[in-house]
Amino acid sequence: MHRLLNIARQSIDAVRAFKLRTVFCLLSVSLGIASLTVIVAATEGAYKKAFDIVESFGPDALLLIGGSEEARAVGERENTLTLDDIKALEEAFPGAYLTIPMTTVRDVTVSYRNQKYQTRVIGSSANYSTAWSWPVVEGSDITREDVKGLKNVGLIGSYLAEQLFGNVDPVGKYILVRNIPVQIIGVLFTRGTTPTGANLDDRLIMPISTVMKKMQNEAKYVSAIRIRFVDQNRINKYEEEVKTFLRQRHRVPKGEPDDFRVISPKEIVRFLVALTGSLVVFLGVVGIISLVVAGFVLANLFLLSVKERTKEIGIRRSVGARRKDILVQFLGEAVMITTLGGLIGFVLGYLSSQLLTLLAEFPIYFSWKAFAVGLLLSWLIGIAFGMQPASRAANLKPIEAIRE
Repeated sequence: MHRLLNIARQSIDAVRAFKLRTVFCLLSVSLGIASLTVIVAATEGAYKKAFDIVESFGPDALLLIGGSEEARAVGERENTLTLDDIKALEEAFPGAYLTIPMTTVRDVTVSYRNQKYQTRVIGSSANYSTAWSWPVVEGSDITREDVKGLKNVGLIGSYLAEQLFGNVDPVGKYILVRNIPVQIIGVLFTRGTTPTGANLDDRLIMPISTVMKKMQNEAKYVSAIRIRFVDQNRINKYEEEVKTFLRQRHRVPKGEPDDFRVISPKEIVRFLVALTGSLVVFLGVVGIISLVVAGFVLANLFLLSVKERTKEIGIRRSVGARRKDILVQFLGEAVMITTLGGLIGFVLGYLSSQLLTLLAEFPIYFSWKAFAVGLLLSWLIGIAFGMQPASRAANLKPIEAIRE
């Protein structure tokens, strides 16, 4: 134990003595570790963000959107989902405890006194906030009576409320929606933005009957259908069953693509992971290259150090130091430097990720995994690339070393 302490002390002295070597090794290792730290944090952040969005979307929910993938790709909108589809789905799936229609009108001008703003109007049925797990923080939700009576009432998103009313309480106030007077009956909880940057709080929710009749002149087709099931563990099974049911109901020929799209929690996770994949690959390549370069820099600097310290090694061997002692000392120096480089790299990675989050609102989540990966990689570099210089130093013959 005393021998190991002496070796450790000598390693620390050597690290301090050869400052230029230490600085170059620290820089090369820390840059590589910083890149890989950001990768681990970005990957974890992507998964955490995905599951947070799934939680708000509803792990027990499916969203059906009218129109085929091909039509949406070229900017066309197909009317394929109907109000009758909703009744058929409710009858076919007793495990669904909520099935609500939705229709969307974009770029609608709304105004309050002298304030005007363009927003998205969504028509829906009663219990919209329950269907989306989206609390009404002020006022109340849309009711069945509002839908049946084609009433001019609405729920307002927090961002739209701020644009029109500022600090004034909007509940009970009237706004003009395409010159239709609409009373605000509730304010939705602030949700923020989607992964693609869309503002979720920039919206007005009205009874679907009002929107279809007074704004769209529509009596049959809806934009989307939201379904929530009692057993969320069977959501993947429900997704396949809903697809099969609607294909049969819409008489889609075998081999032809669906005339609708199903968004599920599984698809949200897949989308977010793919969204971060390109950055992770880029940083991964940069990080690995940086680490390999760092390893070669460390190995070459230590080989030069062995040559410079040949006489010192010879004297130590001649007074009783074993080959193992020399090997452990040089490996200890390498691991000390790379460990310190790993710690600096972790700090650099943390600061870089904060900048990335600030500039691009990228999901970053630091946990013990990012720190552990950085530390283990730094040790690996120290041992792998420090072994050859350490072995060369340990194999020097005492007499020849002193003579040199």
